Amino acid sequence: MPTLYHWWRSSSSWRVRWALELKGVKADLVLVNLMTGENEQPAHLARNPMGYVPVLALDGRNMIESMAILEYLDETHPSPRLIPGDAYDRQHVRALSELINAGTQPIHNVDVFEHHSADPEEQKRWNAHFIRRGLKAFEKLASPRAGAFAFGNQVTAADLCLVPQCFAAARFGVDVAAEFPLVARWNAASLATPECQASHPDRYKP
Repeated sequence: MPTLYHWWRSSSSWRVRWALELKGVKADLVLVNLMTGENEQPAHLARNPMGYVPVLALDGRNMIESMAILEYLDETHPSPRLIPGDAYDRQHVRALSELINAGTQPIHNVDVFEHHSADPEEQKRWNAHFIRRGLKAFEKLASPRAGAFAFGNQVTAADLCLVPQCFAAARFGVDVAAEFPLVARWNAASLATPECQASHPDRYKP
């Protein structure tokens, strides 16, 4: 059985917890406390030299980076698919995912905004600015091909990136429902699914 090293409100961790639920993959879940610096201790650095979560450990091997883990799970447990089979559709879903994974979420990582400023109000302003920029771009790119979810009528990797980002947005004062109504609709559709609910951060808060 795999072991998932994660943190309860880590966006990247939620993506992988949700994917495991969708795929029906059972895993031991082990919290790594980012607030106490447990992720910077030798035991976790041996799993991931960057000290980040999540890490999916299986058969003595450690898999890091949430998008790479999602692709691994899609290849080893292909139903339901998180990334579509058609080449253009794959590109589209990956692009939506990376708008969040590469273009938005890393900029408001704790180590980034604390390096930017020690002032809590400036940290909040910084985070809200980049979250708004990312969600605006996501909504514009997704809307022509969206359905009930960000791409069509089933959950994809794009939703696994979007929903945790909306959760983080609320922490920094971004009113997703008021500012991004389409994003809010896709977010609500995902939150209503049992797999999303089972992987929700509130279930893992220490």
